[in-house]
Amino acid sequence: MKKIVPEYEFSDEQLNTVKSLAKQCSLMEETVKILYGRGIDDEEKIEKFIRPSRDNFISPFKMSGMKEAVELITRARDEDWSVVVYGDYDADGVCASTIMSSALRDFGIEPFVYIPERRDGYGLNRNAIDEIFEECFPQLFITVDCGISCAEEVEYIKEQGAEVIVTDHHELPDKIPDCICVNPKFNDGYIYDNLCGAGVALKTAVALNGESAYKYLDFAAIATVADSVPLTGENRDIVYEGLKLINGSPRKCYSHFLSKTDSATSQTIAFGIAPKINAAGRMGNARSALSLFTETDENKIFDLASSLMAYNTERQKYCDELYLCAKNKLKERGAYGKVIMLWDEGWNTGFVGIVAARLSDEFSRPVILFVRNGDDLKGSARSVENVNIFEALKACGRYIKEFGGHAQAAGVNINVLDFENLEEALNEYLSERYTAEDFEPAVLVSGKLTAPYSIRFAKELEMLEPFGVGNRRPLFELEECALEVRPVKPLSPHVSVKSNKIELIYFGGSRHTLLMESPAPKRYLFDYNITTFRGKQSVKGYIREIVYSRTAGKYCEEQIAVNNILSLCSPVVKAEESYMTREEIDRHISECGGYGTVFIAPEYETLSKYENLSRLPVELFRLSSGNLADCVLLSPVADCDLSGYKRIVFLDKPADGVRIASAEGKQVIICSDGTGNNCLKGLPCKRTELLKIFAGVSAGAPGMSGYSIGEIAFKNKMFSPRELAFALAVFEQLSLVSLENGRVTVNRGVKTELANSELYNIVSKVNL
Repeated sequence: MKKIVPEYEFSDEQLNTVKSLAKQCSLMEETVKILYGRGIDDEEKIEKFIRPSRDNFISPFKMSGMKEAVELITRARDEDWSVVVYGDYDADGVCASTIMSSALRDFGIEPFVYIPERRDGYGLNRNAIDEIFEECFPQLFITVDCGISCAEEVEYIKEQGAEVIVTDHHELPDKIPDCICVNPKFNDGYIYDNLCGAGVALKTAVALNGESAYKYLDFAAIATVADSVPLTGENRDIVYEGLKLINGSPRKCYSHFLSKTDSATSQTIAFGIAPKINAAGRMGNARSALSLFTETDENKIFDLASSLMAYNTERQKYCDELYLCAKNKLKERGAYGKVIMLWDEGWNTGFVGIVAARLSDEFSRPVILFVRNGDDLKGSARSVENVNIFEALKACGRYIKEFGGHAQAAGVNINVLDFENLEEALNEYLSERYTAEDFEPAVLVSGKLTAPYSIRFAKELEMLEPFGVGNRRPLFELEECALEVRPVKPLSPHVSVKSNKIELIYFGGSRHTLLMESPAPKRYLFDYNITTFRGKQSVKGYIREIVYSRTAGKYCEEQIAVNNILSLCSPVVKAEESYMTREEIDRHISECGGYGTVFIAPEYETLSKYENLSRLPVELFRLSSGNLADCVLLSPVADCDLSGYKRIVFLDKPADGVRIASAEGKQVIICSDGTGNNCLKGLPCKRTELLKIFAGVSAGAPGMSGYSIGEIAFKNKMFSPRELAFALAVFEQLSLVSLENGRVTVNRGVKTELANSELYNIVSKVNL
């Protein structure tokens, strides 16, 4: 279960300031609270933030080294030097190379552009330098998005007789290259230090050619979003202005990646454009992305764009395969420590970082995936927000050959013999330095909706675009109990959820219908979205999470009963069953608090039978997180995924065997003195009782399109949900009814016996 963390909390004095700022800026207080909480805390800052513009751009000449760089480039042009632009293989590097090479052409220089491939490694390297000198023997070497950590390689270039200008945005190393260096990280008059590589290239272009260089703002915007630098300060202005170019007159080179109808946003770049550029580098052909951005022939542009889309499809396929392979390895060796480490000889170094990030988010722990090459393991590490993986690796440096990175991501190389040593050392370090809460999934919430939504507020939130790193889309909380849920169309996995405060949409939310329609108090976390249809604007909330307390089950007696009854329709699975008394299980619970054990409670009252359960979170119907933390699952649906757990403990005896599909082959412990079949007691097992319900079904009472048996049972009012769900399930097993397209159909003329229904036989043992 994810915990909700308020994005900000204000003192009375700060609230007075917010109120005053709201009046000064003609904004709602709720909007100003978000801005103030994010450090935009005076009228000037607010005005600049809600009205991003190129007018806010900082003079490039405030960046140290810029004046000297322009002078040297001018000399190169005047003396007709051979000039090289050396970039990087990712989206930032490709966009930076495009901007710099285009700006040089505008300035009167035809450069030779070199993009290394991922297999060559990041930054300058001697083999590439030798290749370039053999090709064109440059007199000026300009790096973009790299070079600041390459002091030795810069000296090597200078030894070949060339001058060097390094333009970069990465952190400054202890040893700076002995050449002209342009980097916003220097302590100089440039007040914003979060530019990406393409942002620095753009500033150089402006220094060379003036405001005419703003025609490359679209490339800078793409790179800024793709490189995950904060969308604050000047980056916000760059992305805003770049999106205006993209939406106003998109270049043919990336127009193939855009929707024909929707306006482009930062999300469009993040998920529609950037992955395709990055895919070229990951698939070993980064230069094709550069060719796309610099090509003018429309037929060649189409072919190159098609290639990048194909690369991205292939990249997705490889990432999915790597992810599945990693998950299978985890099933074999488990994921029960504070860090997850895996390696394989067949993995691609270009994809392990992507998959590590995916697994880290899923398991709420640091993940390091390695690729083996001989005796070496080359890995990518990704971490969760509260855990600094860089410091952890540094503390375990005795087992590491080399590493580098930052708090949430790092590259690390080790000897294969040190794999287990490093894993053990990291687990020990993380256990000592961090608490269980640091690994608990959390979500930041910017406010609560306590009255019907305000269209004005929704529109003011749009003024906070573009959203991204450093300026996350605000999430809001809505407290509700039972809500009406409808599929957006028959059999759709997406549902519409009706609240009297706002209409909610939950993509893929149909599997949570039982929870949403239950009377348990819940907190819906959503973001605002304004849609326009036939000229009319409407506001909808897109549900991102549902959070509830450990006591939610006490409000859901009928829902739990219906779920437990319908779960008995699933087949019994084979598991390694063993038995413990309730007292033995309670002692076992007292030792939990890590990963790998899930306790199954069929009914809410089961929880009161164990003294030590209060120390564990309680989930209802399905697990809300896949991080494998020890927890209690109340009334699990039959298809819930428990495959990652090593131990499943039933706190009461299952009614008739284990029927959770993912429990197959697992270690299953069952309470030997448990009694947990209360939901089955009192069900209508007499023929006359079932005939009465069948008559109601035949009359068309439960005929509702697009719903499951359980949903129909609650929407129909002629019988109790338990009775109707049980009867419909029995009738379906006997082929008396069928559920087609989510609608109950009575099959006339079928002759059968009640004893032919497995569910009926299970329930009748309790009631007859």
